[in-house]
Amino acid sequence: MTAIDAEASVTPDEVTLVERARDGDMRSYERLVVRYQAPMYRLAVRMLADRADAEDVVQEVFLNAWRRLDQLHDAEAFVGWLYRMTTNRCLNVIRARRPQVDVDLDTAESPRADTRPDHAVQISSQLEALTEALTRLTPEQRACWLLREVHGLSYEEIAEIVETNTTAVRGRIARARAQLFEVMQPWR
Repeated sequence: MTAIDAEASVTPDEVTLVERARDGDMRSYERLVVRYQAPMYRLAVRMLADRADAEDVVQEVFLNAWRRLDQLHDAEAFVGWLYRMTTNRCLNVIRARRPQVDVDLDTAESPRADTRPDHAVQISSQLEALTEALTRLTPEQRACWLLREVHGLSYEEIAEIVETNTTAVRGRIARARAQLFEVMQPWR
């Protein structure tokens, strides 16, 4: 069972919600937005390293999804469709940046408040280093790595989302892992 399938199995009424939304039922679409807004935001904020840009991307994706819902032929493909739109929009934002913007380190999740201060500083420094290392990957490598390692999608799902084949996805992830391994070596 893939990550998207597992997510869909938790919400058996998703297909019904998509079909109702396609018929113009705004409440059904709002339920879909509430259900999938957080995962799309997490993907966007990690790809873009900027909360404001991520919020804009997610808002635009859900607005475009609403407008183009009639173009989605298979209601069961809704989640994958959202991932694809979010990833592609993030890639477009990254490509449009000239020069690349500084990393917004506030996007890293803060360490737990109940940890020791020295441990919290170490975790914060590691997250900062990882965030910086992710910005050094190509946008395509970053997208594939995040979809695999953070969102747990299969190579096949990622290939469909980024519109390439599984061999290219595996290569991008392998290069991303190698580069991240090198950059994160001091933290081992």
